[in-house]
Amino acid sequence: MAATPAPPTGQNPSLDAAAAAAAALPPPPGTDMTGICFRDQLWLNTYPLDRNLVFDYFALSPFYDFSCNNETLRARSIHPLDLSHLSKMTGNEYMLSEVMEPHLFVIRKQKRDGPEKVTPMLTYYILDGSIYQSPQLCNVFAARIGRALYHISKAFNIASTKLEKIGHAEAESEAASSESKTTKETINIKELKRVDHILASLQRKLPPAPAPPPFPEGYMPPPTSEPEKGPEDQQSLETQLPPLDPIIDQGPAKRLRIQ
Repeated sequence: MAATPAPPTGQNPSLDAAAAAAAALPPPPGTDMTGICFRDQLWLNTYPLDRNLVFDYFALSPFYDFSCNNETLRARSIHPLDLSHLSKMTGNEYMLSEVMEPHLFVIRKQKRDGPEKVTPMLTYYILDGSIYQSPQLCNVFAARIGRALYHISKAFNIASTKLEKIGHAEAESEAASSESKTTKETINIKELKRVDHILASLQRKLPPAPAPPPFPEGYMPPPTSEPEKGPEDQQSLETQLPPLDPIIDQGPAKRLRIQ
């Protein structure tokens, strides 16, 4: 069996060097890496975190793309954030957009098609030494809307369970009130007749009520309706009234003193 001949090497040294360099580079980072965080405490204890060294610290993270234009400037010993050189290049690059030393640094990844034409791609931020990928605006809205819908549905479920309990309680109270009404409205005829018979027998056993006592002499009961009295009626009434008792009607100050 004949062996397969190996491809010749060393014929184009420049292509071999480029292929070796491309194989040595790590793979480009993913577009959605919001679930991870990078922090190198040893580097933070060794170097200060400021605008001059923050890009070197960011290049240690898995968010860094080694095929960017900034890495090309680093290979030429040029500062990777030098805008005068980056504006003359095309491709992916990183730009420091917001700085609040030493706590917050915002780095934006963008695609450059010309000196004045750039397209933002992703955003990263370094907060107190920890590097994060900022989520996209659509993902933020989707997460907020999903959370709001979850809480709204949970509130509706709680309200529906409470309303069901209230409905059951009202139904039970109505059933109890209807049962009490039916028990109150039902009358035992035999018991009613027995009570009437007992009351009638007791009434027969009791003696008749005595006659009311007679009115005292000279007392006239007040009429139920007082008609208009003329002067003759008043005179006849005055003649019929008994004389006034001097002791009762004149008060204790005019009583006769017994010596």
